[in-house]
Amino acid sequence: MEDGGNSDRDTTPEPASAVVPGKKLGKRGLIERTEFVRVIIQCLYSLGYRKSAAALESESGVPLDSPLFSSLLPLVIAGQWEDCVDIIGRLEDLPEETRATAAFLVWSESFMELLNSTGGEDGTLSSALNVLRQRISPLGVDRRRVHKLARCLVSLDGVVSENLVRRRVGLLVELSELLPPWIRLPGQRLEHLVEMALLEQRASCIYHNSTEPISLYEDHKCDPDQIPSRTVQILNDHKNEVWFVQFSNNGEFLASSSKDCTAIIWTVGEDDMVSLKHVLDGHCQPVSFVAWSPDDTLLITCGKGEVLRLWDVETGACRCALNDSSACVISSCAWFPDSKKVVCGSSEPENCIYTCDLQGRELKVWKGERLPKVSSLAVTPDGRHLVSVVSDDLIRIYDLEEGTELAIPEEHTITSLSLSVDGQFMIVNLNNEIHLWKVDGSLAAPSKYRGHKQVKYVIRSCFGGPASSFIASGSEDSQVYIWHRERCVVIKVLPGHATTVNCVSWNPARPRMLASASDDHTIRIWVAGSTRP
Repeated sequence: MEDGGNSDRDTTPEPASAVVPGKKLGKRGLIERTEFVRVIIQCLYSLGYRKSAAALESESGVPLDSPLFSSLLPLVIAGQWEDCVDIIGRLEDLPEETRATAAFLVWSESFMELLNSTGGEDGTLSSALNVLRQRISPLGVDRRRVHKLARCLVSLDGVVSENLVRRRVGLLVELSELLPPWIRLPGQRLEHLVEMALLEQRASCIYHNSTEPISLYEDHKCDPDQIPSRTVQILNDHKNEVWFVQFSNNGEFLASSSKDCTAIIWTVGEDDMVSLKHVLDGHCQPVSFVAWSPDDTLLITCGKGEVLRLWDVETGACRCALNDSSACVISSCAWFPDSKKVVCGSSEPENCIYTCDLQGRELKVWKGERLPKVSSLAVTPDGRHLVSVVSDDLIRIYDLEEGTELAIPEEHTITSLSLSVDGQFMIVNLNNEIHLWKVDGSLAAPSKYRGHKQVKYVIRSCFGGPASSFIASGSEDSQVYIWHRERCVVIKVLPGHATTVNCVSWNPARPRMLASASDDHTIRIWVAGSTRP
């Protein structure tokens, strides 16, 4: 019967092996087809879909591994070292240095197994010596590695007997990591490629401000409304200029300090609304800054030219004055990660940095002519590095484990210092400019952020967002500025305050929430979302 000519058509799919090798895939022709098939096969195996992976190898005609490498696997497990080295010698396009190193690994395993099986037998020791002289030495690999093997021959005390199968599997792993990818693919290659693509999409999105996973189903793009830019609350409980504001590490509290000689602890509600928890009275001078303990149970406040006060966050009670018996004036302080000690910087009458416990007892002191005025301090989250701003224009980083230090000079006066959440980066405020440095000093020059106004006053900036992707700062023009950290471009300017914005803080647990403190006596709470009615 007639059926339009379709009844006799062969519907068997054309085998992928019929495709011309080297044909490119993708809209831009950037993907080599054989490579693409190989990484898919590897991924199927790693996911446990062994039948599907084997079927794809068969249908495509593309093997996961080089046939020669596949033949190498049983030879290694069987300990057939001559045959293993022969296979390595026949691998195509293998750099000679890599070929020699691979042969060295094989013969080293043969050598060590002979030593492990000697039991004091001269014949086996002689065989091991022959392997060392005739097989290993001529390869021309690093002589130190050869000498290390020779020392094992002299003293069998260093030889550790291990399960043969475990040793040989370890050799296979070493060979797999050594050989180039056209012979043996690196592990989880497709997963790595997809992760890199997602990271690149996230990095290219200047408004990305979420901890939610990025979908594979569509290209990633965030709306500008992801960035905190809408005022939801204005806090006016302070009676004078508000100089400092900082969220707790868990994001559940906010602390502020003011020229009115008080500090306030606020509670952050589930709805992002902030309510007053405690007013901290006790200072006789303006309170210049606050510092949360890493466990968020304690708060330090510093009055201008006054003692440090330690407060219980839950009760609002003052536990003690940390430097009550000292005549020095504390200019800055920071917590160590165990929440059991702090470091303080003094500028009057003697310049020094000292650590103390929560009873105020000094533990360690840095001082002397080489230590000028200390204006700002920070400790990295791992407790290893102490970062200090000294002499107005010099950053000094102490490695507390190694006892070494690094100096980073700036050209202008530094007014504030802030660390990223991971402690790898720091930002410093200068006149009309913010500089970003790596704490390990590996940056030859800083990234620079411009646009805000800072000439007369101390302005404090902060990191914000997932992976500290953003930088925010106050400004003398009464606005808040937000930059994308990698691109160094302003992405948001937030108007609303009536005069200088002294300090900003980005909620570390709620990336869509920001607080700003101003000379207009108010604190503004900003959240992500449309500013349109």
